[in-house]
Amino acid sequence: MSEPVQILFGLLGGLAIFLYGMTMMSDNLQRAAGEKMKKILGMLTINPVMGVLSGALVTAVLQSSSATTVMAIGFVSAGLMTLPQAISVIFGANIGTTMTAQLIAFQLSDYVWIIIAAGFLVYFAGKTRQVKAVGGTILGFGLLFLGIETMGTVMKPLAQSPVFAAMIQRVAHIPVLGLLVGCAMTLVAQSSSATIAVLQNVAQQAGPDGVHSVIGLAGAIPVLLGDNIGTTITAVLASLNQTKDAKRTAAAHCIFNLTGSLIFIWFVKPYAALITAISPKGNELEVISRQIANAHTGFNITMTLIWTPLLWLMVKIVCRLIPDRRDETQPEEQPLYLDDRLVGQPLSALHLAAKEILRCSEMVKVMLNGINTLSGKDPDAQAAELSLVRSKSETERKLSAKISDYLEKIFSSGSLSEEQAKQATGIMFILGDIDRISALCGEVAGNIGSVGVLVRRKEENGRKKRGTIVRSSGNVEYAGDGASGQLYYSKDAMKDLRKAAGKILAMYTDAMQAITEGADFDMAELEAEKDVVDSLDEKMRQAHMERVSKGKCSPRLTGPFNALLHSLDRIGNSCVNLADMALQQMKFSVFLEDNQLTERPRAAEKE
Repeated sequence: MSEPVQILFGLLGGLAIFLYGMTMMSDNLQRAAGEKMKKILGMLTINPVMGVLSGALVTAVLQSSSATTVMAIGFVSAGLMTLPQAISVIFGANIGTTMTAQLIAFQLSDYVWIIIAAGFLVYFAGKTRQVKAVGGTILGFGLLFLGIETMGTVMKPLAQSPVFAAMIQRVAHIPVLGLLVGCAMTLVAQSSSATIAVLQNVAQQAGPDGVHSVIGLAGAIPVLLGDNIGTTITAVLASLNQTKDAKRTAAAHCIFNLTGSLIFIWFVKPYAALITAISPKGNELEVISRQIANAHTGFNITMTLIWTPLLWLMVKIVCRLIPDRRDETQPEEQPLYLDDRLVGQPLSALHLAAKEILRCSEMVKVMLNGINTLSGKDPDAQAAELSLVRSKSETERKLSAKISDYLEKIFSSGSLSEEQAKQATGIMFILGDIDRISALCGEVAGNIGSVGVLVRRKEENGRKKRGTIVRSSGNVEYAGDGASGQLYYSKDAMKDLRKAAGKILAMYTDAMQAITEGADFDMAELEAEKDVVDSLDEKMRQAHMERVSKGKCSPRLTGPFNALLHSLDRIGNSCVNLADMALQQMKFSVFLEDNQLTERPRAAEKE
């Protein structure tokens, strides 16, 4: 194999090890520190400065600005975070991501195999998920530096190549060219940390004189600025098919890095002199890696200090670039909160699933209220109410299926801790009971609508239609052609039905309030209400049979009426199941701690 090919594959292999190590470290850090990360992001409700600090800390810990950026875009898309809050997180993430370059600047090549061995032992010997996450973090950290060392080794002969030296010299003396090279590298690698690591390795190679860096700090800074522009593509990709505010968050990320690069490109030499002055002194080849890391950190801190007071202006700019569009609608069965990009972050994913289930619970409440307010006085109004209940039931079933699929993705991601798995299981049980109530409400509405077709008396020329018989018997009317006429439930039957539905609605409201808000309730009282519903069920059956015996109700309605009562009884059982889940401390207040999370999104959007 020729030397150029060896160098190419060595560079690609080292980069692959670096990226794999960084991904392993980031994923295991998220498993180990996920709970704390959610609490830190909860600080966003205070002010933009705390948002910046939170974004910086989360990114520094997770070692991934992309993860933080995608998380912020997912939250703002779901309506869990306002646009200014999300933008402040992006500002902080740009600072936090510089931690990787700072770590790379430490010369740990002598300890890389010790770190890898230690991480391997902890990971494979660990008994608990938490210990394995720590071991995976250490192992990923070691692989990260192994990748850096591999790239540095294969680059040493490359630095002696006249062609490579001439190319680097051209990049070093033409800032705009360096900017374009850095941008292209990051667009290809999809990781600014990786391209900055390559830049640090290139800069550590000696030039023709054997003493100074082949590129120098002044030559490396434009490439660094290009890296910051290229990394915005991650945010742009994450915002595709998301809401307007998600796209605006990605646009803010682009504007932040673009404006910074366009400003700093004019002051490369003065900035390089400043960084040299504040960085450790020594041989250029030994300190330039730290200088590049400091230049990266300085750039992002400076731009954050500039833009944070102008956050209102950034919001105004992105809202002008991506204006509101009217007449944007989204089918109600489409999820408003679920984001597949967050399935690997259990806390956030369960948070979104809980919000979506609350949408289902509101639909069910509308259905129960519709059954509760049925009135036989106005046939058109009753038919419209029954149609609404059936439509809501169908919509809820479709949405519920999508939530179930999302929860399955969370389980299959393998990122759930034991406690999170228990919570996810509880959420699935709650969704199951809500979905069951929805289906039963649809059955009740369908039963009333299909059996009881309200037929108005129609007259033609002042006389009843020929061949049509309309007669009254108590509270039930038979309308149609002789004995094959159509029937509907009597007023007494509907009155009893509304009474039972009212009790069930109260039970459901109490149970869901306990689950959603963690409100206290008396289980004995709820079970007593269920007993009342059972008692009403028995009385309704007896009353129906009495009406049949007195000729006030058709015997043909007995089967459908009993089926209707059976559905109501099953709804009551599901309400008791929901209350029992609340008693088992399965409460959505665990996921919906932020005040903003109790609010519905302003509008569903589809772009």
